[in-house]
Amino acid sequence: MTDTESRIGLAAAWSSLGGDPALLTRVSTVERPEVLPARLPVRELARACVGACALAAAELGARRAARTPSGRARTGRVPAGRPGVLGTPAVRVDDGAVAAAFVSERHLLVDGRAPVAFAPLSRFWRTADGWVRTHANYPHHRARLLAALGTPEDTQAVAAALAERSAVEVEEAVYASGGLAVALRTPAQWAAHEQAAAVAERPLVERGRLDAAPARVLTPVGRDPLLPAAGLRVLDLTRVIAGPVATRTLALLGADVLRLDSPRLPELPDQHTDTGFGKRSALLDLTADRDAFEELLAAADVVVTGYRPGSLDRLGLSAEALAERRPGVVVAQLSAWGAYGPWGDRRGFDSLVQVATGIATSEGSPERPGALPAQALDHGTGYLLAAAVLRALTEQADEGGSRFVRLALARTAGWLLEGAAHTGAPAEGAAAASAPAAGGSADAWLTEADGAQGRLRYVRPAVSFAGGPRDWARPPGPWGADTARWG
Repeated sequence: MTDTESRIGLAAAWSSLGGDPALLTRVSTVERPEVLPARLPVRELARACVGACALAAAELGARRAARTPSGRARTGRVPAGRPGVLGTPAVRVDDGAVAAAFVSERHLLVDGRAPVAFAPLSRFWRTADGWVRTHANYPHHRARLLAALGTPEDTQAVAAALAERSAVEVEEAVYASGGLAVALRTPAQWAAHEQAAAVAERPLVERGRLDAAPARVLTPVGRDPLLPAAGLRVLDLTRVIAGPVATRTLALLGADVLRLDSPRLPELPDQHTDTGFGKRSALLDLTADRDAFEELLAAADVVVTGYRPGSLDRLGLSAEALAERRPGVVVAQLSAWGAYGPWGDRRGFDSLVQVATGIATSEGSPERPGALPAQALDHGTGYLLAAAVLRALTEQADEGGSRFVRLALARTAGWLLEGAAHTGAPAEGAAAASAPAAGGSADAWLTEADGAQGRLRYVRPAVSFAGGPRDWARPPGPWGADTARWG
């Protein structure tokens, strides 16, 4: 095992999830060195995150497949309390499938049309002393950026305004207005930042119990296919990529996933389509329609949140408050920077976290910052979040208790940088974020289906284990088109 593999491999991810190390023998890997080319160990990170998720699914699936209708372990087939290594389905992680999944948004076609990934004002800009990256894909973020800069929606005017200010000045001014902009930092500069210190103190996956709720009774499931999350109800309060990737994965594994969005916040239709497989989507005002939400919560097994830290707490949706009203729930929380430190209440996206933490410097050149070959912080954290939920459900069967799991894109970025093995710059353009297949052909991992939006080309699931599902049970529907109730 190389030093990089020991730091950022499957064993490290599985350990952070509290998994039994003996189960690692159930995992086999197909390595493809040509995919996800980068200076940083992106391929290793992606493989570890997907592998850990698949292993967590196989572990929970084995538990449930070994149960009688009363919820007890089948005698004579599985040791009481745990399925054991041999009872856990074999997991196969193929770098090609993983790489395709990590750029799933680039492979999506809707009636032959490719989505637009970034808006014109979401990019790197020169400042008086360096670089800054902005995020303005959503109309409200774009309006706040322009208000902070005092410019019209014109790239030349924005460039001129930014060129007169320092990067950190822009960062603070735009965030103060509710927009998103981050100054470019080197890994050393980020390590010296107070937020980096706060992030580094936390584990990759934060996990814990919230109360002494009774142990979860695992009902049996069949094996055609084996769906570890069958019958579980998941409230999805997430947006953009990482959270929706997690809940898309839980939907693949059989969960009834209901995504709830505010009718006051716009969504990007293509982005929703890419991450909406297997789910239903409804609009619900959590303030005005509180009774409807409480009715949904009363029957939920899992609540996944991905909004800015604190924004849901004031609505009574903190992990502790949710567990008090729904004992036995698993609360999974996702943030960009972590819910602590001086940036604990800031919004963020994968592209911005890459810039702040030094990843963009590591992947760039002296002339211009770079980017990872995929939004790997988003996708990787999404798979880890799904894995954490699955492991929490498994642990509940032994120990009970409402559970929380928390992940942050910045902590995943720190994990990537910790495992960095710089071996020299890749070939020109090798790490370019626009590479459509992220290195190598993705044709083997693509399929098509008809959906409400038309004919869809999309990436097959990367999470794979013996007897498990090979595709989602349903294509994505239009955003907000479903009723806010359980199926």
